[in-house]
Amino acid sequence: MDSDPAHMLTAAVDGARRLVLERRPQAVAAVLGGSTAGGRATATSDLDIAVLLADGDVSHRETLRHEGRLAEVFAHTRAGLAEIFAADRASRRGTMQFVYAESVLLHDPHGHAAALRAEACAQLAEGPEPLTAEERDDARYRLTDLLDDLADLGDRHEQLAVAEQVLSTAAGLLAGHRRAWRGGGKWLPRRLTAADPVLGRTLLEARLTVAEHADPAPLRAAAYEVLALVGGPLREGYHRTWHGGEKRG
Repeated sequence: MDSDPAHMLTAAVDGARRLVLERRPQAVAAVLGGSTAGGRATATSDLDIAVLLADGDVSHRETLRHEGRLAEVFAHTRAGLAEIFAADRASRRGTMQFVYAESVLLHDPHGHAAALRAEACAQLAEGPEPLTAEERDDARYRLTDLLDDLADLGDRHEQLAVAEQVLSTAAGLLAGHRRAWRGGGKWLPRRLTAADPVLGRTLLEARLTVAEHADPAPLRAAAYEVLALVGGPLREGYHRTWHGGEKRG
């Protein structure tokens, strides 16, 4: 595969456009988003394609292979996309908003995709809703408990598992405090450093120190910096009423 980023992007856009024309000829509009549109594609990157369907069609998600390349197709009506935008704002991840905001137009004869991209950009600029007091304190308590565990774990497998949870919980808490978007997987470090370039990078480097040197001290120190921003560690006094059926963890 061509390693030149510009050529890779052009090839990806051309392939994605052919996919839309061949597999989704009923599309009202379509965009290419994700890592590929952002110039971060690798030889194994899939194509993240959002397709706007006519009202009355059925919103769906599908993984398929086209011209030898995997593609994730997110097909939705206007009403379906509004629901997805709302859910992704509530999760504070803004997943579909980022797909549209950082996209390349594939098919947009009536300007619908451009309008949706502008809407997504506006929502991302506004940021997610602030953490509620209960959400903040739940995360404080969870992070405090994880840090207590991390302090004296001798088993390397347990230490690494808890370190990952410390990073994830601290990242979510820091992003929430900054009213910034959070991410998972490869998007966790990207969103974390966008939320707080200094403390975010410190957390990431400290997690590496656990992995490479079995030393949890820098990660504990960085996570306690996050806790200091939101009221400090929380142990005694934490109380929640159990409601059957609610999500835990």
